[in-house]
Amino acid sequence: MDELQKKQALRMINYGLYVMTVGHGKDLAAGTVNWVSQCSFKPPLVMVGVKAESNLHALLEKSRHFAINVLGSDQKSIANDFFAPTQVAEGRLNGQPYAEGSTGSPLLTETPASFECKVIEILKRGDHSVVIGEVVNAEVRRSAEPLFMRSTGWFYGG
Repeated sequence: MDELQKKQALRMINYGLYVMTVGHGKDLAAGTVNWVSQCSFKPPLVMVGVKAESNLHALLEKSRHFAINVLGSDQKSIANDFFAPTQVAEGRLNGQPYAEGSTGSPLLTETPASFECKVIEILKRGDHSVVIGEVVNAEVRRSAEPLFMRSTGWFYGG
């Protein structure tokens, strides 16, 4: 297989950008993710690709809950904030205001929407795990166009 052709083809998949958050007691973890998709209506399930060797993954395995914070098209800077290790200071998560969700996962209050999930399964393959979660709560704060990877000039995948 031609590596360049493979990379270019896979990067044509249309990805959104989201911030995944996990809370377990006083421990919090968060990271920008883009491999997110709904995979069932009944029950409402989503799947997320999570880097296996990350703090986010480790805490997710303990908590068995997570939240996906949907970024608006004007929130590239928030996505960028969560490429860094998780920092909690002055009631903010990586500089962003948040509130504790019903599952204990942080919800970024400046994002247009978020949904919380309980972990149904973690499929460990390759350098990322596929996490399947059942949506147990959702909140829409405002209407917004979502942020897509393609519009940022960033690339992840391939």
